Amino acid sequence: MSKTPCLAACCGTIALIVGSSAFAQRGAIPLIDREVLFGNPDRASVQISPDGRQLAWLGPKEGVLNVWVAPVNDIDAAQCVTNDTYRGIRNYTWAFNNSHIVYLQDTGGDENFLAYSVNLSSNETQPLTPFEGSRVTIQQTSWKYPDEMILAINKRNPAIFDLYRANVVTGELKLIRENPDEMSFTSWITDEDFNVRLAQKFSMDGGNEWYTVNEDGSTELWQKVSMEDTLTTGWGGFDKTGSVLYGIDSRDRDTGAATATNLKTGKTTILASDPRADAGGFVSHPTENTVQAISFTYDRVKWTILDDAISDDFAYLRTVADGDFNITSRSIDDKTWTLAYVLDSGPVEYYLYDNEHNKAKFLFTNRTKLENLPLAKMHPTIIKSRDGLNLVGYYTLPVQTDTDEDGIPDEPLATVLFVHGGPWARDSWGYNPYHQWLANRGYAVLSVNYRGSTGFGKNFINAGNHEWAAKMHNDLLDAVDWAIGKGIADETRIGIMGGSYGGYATLVGVTFTPDKFACGVDIVGPSNIITLLNTIPPYWKPAMELFKRRVGDHTTEEGREFLMSRSPISRVDQIKKPLLIGQGANDPRVNQDESDQIVKAMRKKNIPVTYVLFPDEGHGFARPENRMAFNAVTEGFLAQHLGGRYQPIDDDFNGSTVTIPEGANQVPGVTDALNGR
Repeated sequence: MSKTPCLAACCGTIALIVGSSAFAQRGAIPLIDREVLFGNPDRASVQISPDGRQLAWLGPKEGVLNVWVAPVNDIDAAQCVTNDTYRGIRNYTWAFNNSHIVYLQDTGGDENFLAYSVNLSSNETQPLTPFEGSRVTIQQTSWKYPDEMILAINKRNPAIFDLYRANVVTGELKLIRENPDEMSFTSWITDEDFNVRLAQKFSMDGGNEWYTVNEDGSTELWQKVSMEDTLTTGWGGFDKTGSVLYGIDSRDRDTGAATATNLKTGKTTILASDPRADAGGFVSHPTENTVQAISFTYDRVKWTILDDAISDDFAYLRTVADGDFNITSRSIDDKTWTLAYVLDSGPVEYYLYDNEHNKAKFLFTNRTKLENLPLAKMHPTIIKSRDGLNLVGYYTLPVQTDTDEDGIPDEPLATVLFVHGGPWARDSWGYNPYHQWLANRGYAVLSVNYRGSTGFGKNFINAGNHEWAAKMHNDLLDAVDWAIGKGIADETRIGIMGGSYGGYATLVGVTFTPDKFACGVDIVGPSNIITLLNTIPPYWKPAMELFKRRVGDHTTEEGREFLMSRSPISRVDQIKKPLLIGQGANDPRVNQDESDQIVKAMRKKNIPVTYVLFPDEGHGFARPENRMAFNAVTEGFLAQHLGGRYQPIDDDFNGSTVTIPEGANQVPGVTDALNGR
């Protein structure tokens, strides 16, 4: 990528000289090109075929992510087996016949994913679900039916999903379970014999009701889960006998414990638990289906081993690389595993593990250009909220700013508070492109699991109920104050940035606490909670009672008054710091109107804002060309207002559909880039 000198570069240099202190003056750390950080990965989502003879992964073909397949012993002979030419494929799975791969793809970010089957012999692709406007998920695969899988499809009623048996070879699709409209089940549990065993629906109090499905198709109530436990209690797969059901249960306790329930006797056994964290990943034998290990993540991933047969394997795998590992796939004979090691200061490392000989073989990293670059370490930390909660957070410092390696920079730094979405999600340790990018530009970066985040027990989640823009925001403020108190953050140069709920938190930051942050970057964040809840996707509507009880009730006058009081749109006149907004026009979760309405309100009050809109994106920016364009604008924006380093916009808009309906002239180089692409 060429870097032609221009006015934008000069403006970025001014910001650098004024605000970047000792980090820039050392000058020893090169700028990492945005394309290296945010372009397509070289390889990702590595999976072994069921017979252990082939490897598949996602990788770019002419700049677009597609599925590649190679003999397990000859990676260099890889062939691209799909032919997406625009948006890229991000979700695929092997069929158990070893000759077909099924992938899901939507249109323009609308999240109406359809299923396609690829014949690896002919490289021909056929649609399994040619139902425009519907959404498909893969419900079940089974080694017992290698040519088939169960798909959940909402083509009959967009709010609920029926189950179909799909033949990946012939394309035949057969309805096996219609979702009763009067029940509106939101999810199903099936077994490897393709029997529908359980169904789940939301109750009027925001809780869950679980039903057993009888052979004649009738259903009987089996379990009730209160609203307080819905995000930390649920069930998944069966053991080989089909009589033992595995799940996570937080009832009568705080954190979700891993459980096994014998459906014949009704007895439930706790397999593993942790007082600080919910059960996370389950490792199961590929044919016996017994749970062998369970992960718990408080600040870092820790494994609890349940099956002695894999104790030596895990003991060895912990020595292979200095990171947190995950088993991404296993052959059906269990002789070969694929593993991904997540590091904080390097790319993901993929390995092929020979289970018979207890030996791991390095395959490749997901981004070769990251190898040997001066990437920064991520520091886990625990921050106390003002009311005594433990907030698990992670921060990253620019390389060379902590010369005594005590986790505190030599002087306070311009800082970006990077807020995760959800809010029912979490931040974790490991390589984060945004942390690395911002740290490389000279910023300290802080992410914190505010109340309402998942993984830390139901009490922590429930502490966020009805606390949008209130205690949830206080947690973010407490994290910022912690960073200031530790000497990490310069209190005069702190920005807030995030996507989805993180975008909402950004808007809250510049409207509810306008003096705290020097600037904000909102990515697909809601500005009006009432309109947000009125425009959710139809397949979220069965869960509306949960939203009402955790966020607020938009269907009553009192509830709307409350939600408006927590909506940034109600406080636009408080905005006094620069704001950048990014939005996808096809976003099914946070409608474009969420950004349009706050931009319109700011324009009406003559408050400047920069608004970046992508007509072919949804909830986030999937196309690398669009990611590059938005991040180029963001980098210039942050350099202006926080004083960090800046890679000028050059050809970053090429191939992107970026439009800037408002405020292009507010960020250096943007107007020239728009005119020059």
